[in-house]
Amino acid sequence: MQYNLKEITAQPGEVIRLKLSHVGKMPKAVMGHNWVLLKAMTPTELTATAIACAKNTPLYLPKDMSFVLAHTKLLSGGESDTIEFTAPTTAGEYPYLCTFPGHFTMMKGKLIVK
Repeated sequence: MQYNLKEITAQPGEVIRLKLSHVGKMPKAVMGHNWVLLKAMTPTELTATAIACAKNTPLYLPKDMSFVLAHTKLLSGGESDTIEFTAPTTAGEYPYLCTFPGHFTMMKGKLIVK
């Protein structure tokens, strides 16, 4: 239950193509995974966001999507989703995580724009 990349590095405004593959076998209702890229925030804000997302069934995305920069679908075992998005134009670190309940403690990383 982890991403294979804990850091992704990009240039400001770079177009990124990301493929998330759920290599497990369980259905998303039991063990779903997604990838959600957020605006820069403190660790406390990130934890609060993850907890709020975990309560927002069935997609586990924030009710306020204004701070979501990109996200995949929630996947069942054996599924994959490919997204394309543009990295922020401001240098910095942008967190990403799985918003399925309880997963963010192990399934997280950061997009580093420099």
